[in-house]
Amino acid sequence: MLLLAITVVLAGGVVTAALGAPPEPAPTTALSLSATDDRITVTHRGGDVLNATELGVHVRVDGEPLARQPPVPFFSAAGFRPGPTGAFNAATDGDWRVGGSASFRVAGTNDPTLEPGRTVTVDISVDGRPVATLETVVESG
Repeated sequence: MLLLAITVVLAGGVVTAALGAPPEPAPTTALSLSATDDRITVTHRGGDVLNATELGVHVRVDGEPLARQPPVPFFSAAGFRPGPTGAFNAATDGDWRVGGSASFRVAGTNDPTLEPGRTVTVDISVDGRPVATLETVVESG
């Protein structure tokens, strides 16, 4: 009986520890966004280093999500022109630090297309935790 009581107490402690553990907070960072013609650029302005392999990027144009979202980091993907830069490129060293910029170009085959005057919103997450929502108007290059 004593062994059963100890087992129940230990099992309860494990469940409490697993359920009661606070989630890891999202990195704190300051990012800025620009969009020129078909290129979207995000610049790391301050805060924590971001791990490029854990990044999630979701793009909306005038409130409508792109049909194909960028699978960052990547080199070539449907709906995007090859060769993104910085943390969005599969050849990145993995760390996105203050001062670094990352960009990708949306292909004309993706929908909606980027055109001057349209509003672009980019949500950045790290390991599924929201880090920033950025918005800008597409400029003509």
